Amino acid sequence: MSRTHLERHLIARIGWLRAAVLGANDGLLSTSSLIVGVAASGAPKTAVLVSGVAGLVAGAMSMAAGEYVSVSSQSDTEKADLAREAAELAAAPEAERDELAAIYVERGVLPETARAVAEQLMAHDSLGAHARDELGISSFTTARPVQAALTSAATFAAGAALPLATVAIAPTSGLLIWVAASAVAGLIALGALGARAGGADIGRSVVRVAFWGVLAMAVTAVIGRVFGTVV
Repeated sequence: MSRTHLERHLIARIGWLRAAVLGANDGLLSTSSLIVGVAASGAPKTAVLVSGVAGLVAGAMSMAAGEYVSVSSQSDTEKADLAREAAELAAAPEAERDELAAIYVERGVLPETARAVAEQLMAHDSLGAHARDELGISSFTTARPVQAALTSAATFAAGAALPLATVAIAPTSGLLIWVAASAVAGLIALGALGARAGGADIGRSVVRVAFWGVLAMAVTAVIGRVFGTVV
């Protein structure tokens, strides 16, 4: 009896996980760095808050546009390759079957078995077989521009909300320290969450995001202190 494949693999999450982690991390880090830089310049709290809100809106829109354009380019390339493959299958199905069989032979399958597998897969879904095994395109990795754009925008805004909330409730005297501390805590949580969702090493991910986060905020704080620019 055949058994339905019920296993759930982490690779199935890659389409939205990459955009979600990138968006939240960028929203938290870029907005925190902007706020820290402005706060270090000696700007009043209202100016710091306004700059943070502007950073959130601009960043979310930028992330959405950037993800949509880049993933759309990937999608266009995939569609072009699939159209070319479909034309080749229509023009020379035997040659395409031999090509598919050769791919399986390179992977260690016996020639007779490889040919039989190629024939059966092409009889079932010839374009799908070539897309998966020749082009490396699968349902897990297929480009989804709208999904990537919306995920990036939403998660960027969610990440940026933490430093903005900190500015709103923190005392003016220690604003810079409060924002930096909350940002580092948020980055650590995001690093751990992303690593857990993706099955990666949590400690390494946390150290990586925390290091670059502290570095980014330190640089913007120095710039704000040196130039004293009120945004």
